[in-house]
Amino acid sequence: MTQNDFDDASEATASAAPSPEVPEQVKLGRKRDHTRDPEILEAALDVLAEEGYDGMTIDMVAARAKAGKATLYRRWASKGELVVDAVACMKKNDLQPDRLPDTGTLRGDLVGMIKQRSIADAERKLQIMGGLMSVLSRSPEMSEVIHAAIIEPRVEANRVLLRRALDRGEIAPDCDIDTLALVSPSMASYRTLVLKKPVDREFLISVIDGVILPAAGIRSPSSATA
Repeated sequence: MTQNDFDDASEATASAAPSPEVPEQVKLGRKRDHTRDPEILEAALDVLAEEGYDGMTIDMVAARAKAGKATLYRRWASKGELVVDAVACMKKNDLQPDRLPDTGTLRGDLVGMIKQRSIADAERKLQIMGGLMSVLSRSPEMSEVIHAAIIEPRVEANRVLLRRALDRGEIAPDCDIDTLALVSPSMASYRTLVLKKPVDREFLISVIDGVILPAAGIRSPSSATA
């Protein structure tokens, strides 16, 4: 074989080989099924309320949800992440923008955000929030995740209500909306996580009438009748 023949054969072989610039088609795996997530998260809340964070295990949640343990570990890398997602899911449904009350007054909207709960529900929530405190104490690095998933949605809902009041002329343009939006979530978190007391309707109305409305320059019903 001459050198020219060898060169021609090499070129033919090179042209037949796949170009390195064109990647081979990647086979995608089956998409994860998240349709059971709500059931799993609810099961996590039940186990957390019954056993506490220390006694809770992924195995218990899997058994309660009738799901494979591997399914949970693929979705949540740790017990702490599962708890944070479960608590966030518990809170987010009432905070969707299209579900916020619109009564025409700031007080009416804030009071409309308060949901009636039974004593059993209040005790369950207190136990659940205690579990969240355990996550914070054992994994301080998750504080930002907890704030973003649980505290910030409530703060944003308050901002929406306060902006509406501003647009109506109910509160002054220089009202510090961002600070006022933090008041009730901060006080509720302190009451639950530190004082270990339930956040009931009476407490929330006292915060609305005694702190938020006066700070916004609105006379509360109690001061109006005094």
